[in-house]
Amino acid sequence: MLTFILVALVFIAFYFVPFGNTAVDQSILNGFYLLQEYAREHVLLCLVPAFFIAGTISVMLKKDAVLKLLGPNARRIISYPIAAVSGGILAVCSCTILPLFGGIYKKGAGIGPATTFLFAGPAINIAAIFLTARVLGWDLGLARLIATITAAVFIGLIMELIYQEKGEGGLANVSDDDQYGTKGIVFFLLQLGFLITGSLSINQAFKYSLMTVLGLSVLFMALFGFKRDSVQSWLFETWDFAKKILPYLFIGVFFAGVLTKLLPQQAVTKLLGSNGLLSNLTASVIGMLMYFATLTEVPIVQALQELGMAKGPTLALLMAGNSLSLPSMIVITKLFGKKKAFTYFGLVVVFSTLFGMIYGLI
Repeated sequence: MLTFILVALVFIAFYFVPFGNTAVDQSILNGFYLLQEYAREHVLLCLVPAFFIAGTISVMLKKDAVLKLLGPNARRIISYPIAAVSGGILAVCSCTILPLFGGIYKKGAGIGPATTFLFAGPAINIAAIFLTARVLGWDLGLARLIATITAAVFIGLIMELIYQEKGEGGLANVSDDDQYGTKGIVFFLLQLGFLITGSLSINQAFKYSLMTVLGLSVLFMALFGFKRDSVQSWLFETWDFAKKILPYLFIGVFFAGVLTKLLPQQAVTKLLGSNGLLSNLTASVIGMLMYFATLTEVPIVQALQELGMAKGPTLALLMAGNSLSLPSMIVITKLFGKKKAFTYFGLVVVFSTLFGMIYGLI
């Protein structure tokens, strides 16, 4: 429905609205221009493969095993690393992280691993990392990955230290029953190889030859390597990810294009134009309060960069913006209680600011 509404708005804008030379008209046109640029450059070779990978992770890899490793019987040396990287394993997005977090927290994961999972989950989403790297640069994509994982572990440990809530010790008893086994892993790696190859700046003939081989290998495995119901589940999950994310991403891209033309460059430069403490803190607070649907943070940050936002606040905004928003803060407060929730909010701002400043100095 949302996709239909978006298409209808585009049609109305182009055929019924007379555009002139006013700032508002030009900003709307710039929104449509940025929208078609994103669709052309980033959807086919970046987002579409990422959605298929997310579907593979959801259907063919051990999602339940990861959640068990965050449960009440998991050791900290196991639970914290798993919690910090599980967004990539679970393919969670901002809309699914809250119920998953609530589930593992109420089942006794302990406040530390639970908050580590809550902070890192959406930011380690494989689509978010690759879109960040492809659009904003591989250095920022890698910095986002490393900073998020590191900050998530520290936030969890501090929350555990303050509130003394731990798991009960001992490794979770994870079932070895896996109907897909090695085939599921190979299927995942072939798709990951396709996604990575599509983002490389290498010889074009070699690049597209390798992508063709990888794509045909994925198709061959889908046709002959799995049962029909498994493939149908994979395609259904892929489509489910796409229909939940793409419409919001397109709206975010359009908004970013409008923002680039309407927002005064002087204001952005003044607030976010340096790598100092105030600029990074401001970016973290803005990220905490704004709502970013999955992946929409990338075009919005790109627009702010074009208006003069420095590299440190860029990372700070990405870190805080993915983990918090006003709606999610309300839910987290209900799950945690005010004292724990606001401690967590403060830690997110502090670590986003800190890592923004560190990245700004590199």
